[in-house]
Amino acid sequence: MKIPSFFAKILLFGEYGIIENAKGLTIPFDFYKGSLKFDEANFQSKSHKDIVKYAEYLEQNMPEEFDFLSLWGDLKKGMYFDSDIPQGYGVGSSGALVAAVYDRYAVHRIDKNQLNKESISKLKEKFGHMESYFHGRSSGIDPLICYLNIPLLINSKEDIDTISIPKGNGKGAVFLINSGAPGETGPMVQIFFEKLKQEGFRKTLHKEFNKYNNACIDAFVKGKKEPLFQNLKNLSTWALVNLKPMIPAKIISAWENGIKTNDYYLKLCGSGGGGYVLGFTKDFEKAQEMLSDFELETVYRF
Repeated sequence: MKIPSFFAKILLFGEYGIIENAKGLTIPFDFYKGSLKFDEANFQSKSHKDIVKYAEYLEQNMPEEFDFLSLWGDLKKGMYFDSDIPQGYGVGSSGALVAAVYDRYAVHRIDKNQLNKESISKLKEKFGHMESYFHGRSSGIDPLICYLNIPLLINSKEDIDTISIPKGNGKGAVFLINSGAPGETGPMVQIFFEKLKQEGFRKTLHKEFNKYNNACIDAFVKGKKEPLFQNLKNLSTWALVNLKPMIPAKIISAWENGIKTNDYYLKLCGSGGGGYVLGFTKDFEKAQEMLSDFELETVYRF
């Protein structure tokens, strides 16, 4: 039997905002992937032990949802998650594992080939419950995109739809910058929720972030570069002012320089604090020169 692989993901727009019902746009990232495998020599591996603990959590919290007889039987065979998705980098390492476990052991699995808004919403809710083990609280979006492996437009918490995005191979690019160290989602999310207690922050999030974020999504899916980059500058500037604790310290100077020169704009990839930062540029070769001190990975060309 062919063992399915589950790819990484990139949340292009909507980081943190989707918690407060902002729009989001997420795409698969097939540069990294993971799959459940078996090897009796893996009983002492970290991955195997992690899945054992995860299985205990699922059995306690979602006892009717999974075939635990098969799950525990496979764990006795040395099951582990063979993944090259970097952990703590904002590209869906836990989401891919959640998707893999759901795909193999869910009792009433929702068929990914017969999707509608209702079934996508149910999947998201279920995945949010499953992934909360890793982050304390989860929107369910990461496992959803890892499971479905298609671009998703998040209109609201209850309204998610599949979408096609323009294809291109021009000078422009979306890219990743490696900050050099992983981040921890839990503490970053906690900082965000503390900020939400401040009326001023909530106001600017709902009025300014949502405006720039939604305009970026609209321009991106329509292939309109000028409004995309106008709003990316606003979005990058907003994040620098309001989400600075989430920006990896060694990236701050490069972040500011992008806004100053207009050669590229940076934004958070995932929860921040470390891992990857997401970049957008009209001229990738120029951005590479400007960011020569960093390791860049291309996500999308246009």
